[in-house]
Amino acid sequence: MPDPAPTETTPSAEKDFTGGGIFALAEKPSGTMGDKALDRRLRELADEWTPDARSRDLVAGLLMTSLKIGSDSTGLGDLKMLHRALREMRYANKVFHPWRHVRKVTVFGSARTHPSAPEYEAAEKFARLMVRENFMVITGAGDGIMGAAQHGAGRENSFGLNIKLPFEQQANDAILGDSKLITFNYFFTRKLSFVKEADAFVMFPGGFGTLDELFEAMTLIQTGKASILPLVLVDVPGGNYWSTFLAFIREHLLARGLVTADDLHLLYRTENIDDAVHHITTFYKVFHSYRNVREKMVFRIKRKLTSVAVEKLNTEFADLIKEGRIVQNSALPEESNEEGIFHLPRLVGTLKRREFGRLRQFIDHINNSELVPAKP
Repeated sequence: MPDPAPTETTPSAEKDFTGGGIFALAEKPSGTMGDKALDRRLRELADEWTPDARSRDLVAGLLMTSLKIGSDSTGLGDLKMLHRALREMRYANKVFHPWRHVRKVTVFGSARTHPSAPEYEAAEKFARLMVRENFMVITGAGDGIMGAAQHGAGRENSFGLNIKLPFEQQANDAILGDSKLITFNYFFTRKLSFVKEADAFVMFPGGFGTLDELFEAMTLIQTGKASILPLVLVDVPGGNYWSTFLAFIREHLLARGLVTADDLHLLYRTENIDDAVHHITTFYKVFHSYRNVREKMVFRIKRKLTSVAVEKLNTEFADLIKEGRIVQNSALPEESNEEGIFHLPRLVGTLKRREFGRLRQFIDHINNSELVPAKP
């Protein structure tokens, strides 16, 4: 199993999948029950039950929100939904927490793929190779592609996010009974975990569910609601599932101006499993993560770039720069809540935040830039 201990190559303990949007929210949310004595009681209750002092105001805010829902004459059905959703999100966070320092790849694909199919073999091999690269694997816990990836990764390196359906939905035998198997009642809470915990997405051929997850990931990244991550479409050699999909995108979306050519840089299609693995690991070769801090974008990198390499970024991506220049710097004060990566060098600039496909190219350029030689 990958070592949960943090290193400079693993995510921060305080991962923000939105690229800074969550961290930008107030840690002391405004709010009151309109009763000072009740407000004080709720804060005291939060103090008693919350070990982390910085979290207590937020926990008190959650208590206030819960009581306000009750006082809003909310219907019983909505109360059940809100309660169940919060329970599911809380439990999922608890399950993932011990492995928060380990990178993870979310694998999507059809539950109907037969074990004899070449796609099944490809998914199994992919997961096995990603574990060798110190990634863990997340799937929807079903059979087919999901089961293949789960078997390839092994139970100890897997998370299964099962969904309760009107018909029987049994988890695959590789993850059944494991503590890292989570069963959700709602698709939206399950989808949140798929995206929130992922450091890469890999799509094998599948049905409506697979395409739904692909478009969800693409939409979140394209709109800046989720950080840019590798999004890999895997066909078997000679397969045309994803090539046909991309042809549709080009002929019917791009041609009508409904998406831009740069948007397609967010997708990477391959027929080679080793290439899929290389594409993901290369994304984290030098680049670590990024975060928005007010008007600035802060790219955390594992090694410093040479001054020539920084100059090339300014020249080749001048179209991305909103004002000023991209500079190499240390962590900004606002990043102090990410202690595990506070020591990493930064590239900081005021960049346009609409061109996420172009930003993906920016990250690729960072990974191919000249580095300052490591000290002996």
